[in-house]
Amino acid sequence: MSLAILEELDAAATRVETPCGAGSMVWRIWNPAGGSPLVLLHGGSGSWRHWIRQIPHYAARRCVIVPDLPGLGDSAMPDEPHDPPHAARIVAAGLPHVAGGHAVDLVGFSFGANLAGHAAAELGPAIRTLALLGAGSLGLARNAVPLEKIRDKQGAARVAAHRFNLNSLMIADAAKIDPLALEIQERNTVQARFRSRGFANATQLKAALARTAMPLAAIWGELDQVAVGHIPSRIAAVRESRPDAVAELIPGAGHWTMYEAPEAFHAALDRFWRGVR
Repeated sequence: MSLAILEELDAAATRVETPCGAGSMVWRIWNPAGGSPLVLLHGGSGSWRHWIRQIPHYAARRCVIVPDLPGLGDSAMPDEPHDPPHAARIVAAGLPHVAGGHAVDLVGFSFGANLAGHAAAELGPAIRTLALLGAGSLGLARNAVPLEKIRDKQGAARVAAHRFNLNSLMIADAAKIDPLALEIQERNTVQARFRSRGFANATQLKAALARTAMPLAAIWGELDQVAVGHIPSRIAAVRESRPDAVAELIPGAGHWTMYEAPEAFHAALDRFWRGVR
């Protein structure tokens, strides 16, 4: 994919806004007449761009809805408290309107997995299936991941810092950190205001999942930097709340699994959906 895909997909989207704090939460919709909506929630310090490889893949045959979560991307900061349950309530309040009342397949990545779990608990039957990728907030410690500061850097030094951070936190195979990944990281970082990392070690998602009943999948990249070495414990934590959860590992992939290994991720999602329909 070239860098032009960012502007092309943005221009092709239908933009919808719902209330968020003193402003709006921004949702982008592709193929709105495609029925059977797929809703994708991005990760912390991210935006809709985290799903750049999934949007064209799934929008070719169904409606795809991707918001910028509160305080990230183009969406306004939420009002207090600045925590996942409250941010998820904003998502849950807007989603039925944006989805036109249709039940949706909901997929959340990292911080977006946390919000997806809370939104699913609140919306119940409006969520047809729930899939969580790289989820935290399960009551387990997050691996320490070294990161370089970006704000004091420009030019080549800034690009190098983005590359280091992507390899340290997001993409296991450094050879897959391409210009598109670097551009997405730059744009997401500039727009990020909501600080989500502090909730990764909490138990909020685990508690929310206990209040859900829709089919659930928990997916991790095999080399997910924040969980590697402890993924079985994370699967066990999910199953303490939802013993019926389907779990799957994506071989060789890091935390940003759906970017690094899109074909394997798509296959895992499709297997999950086939298994419950």
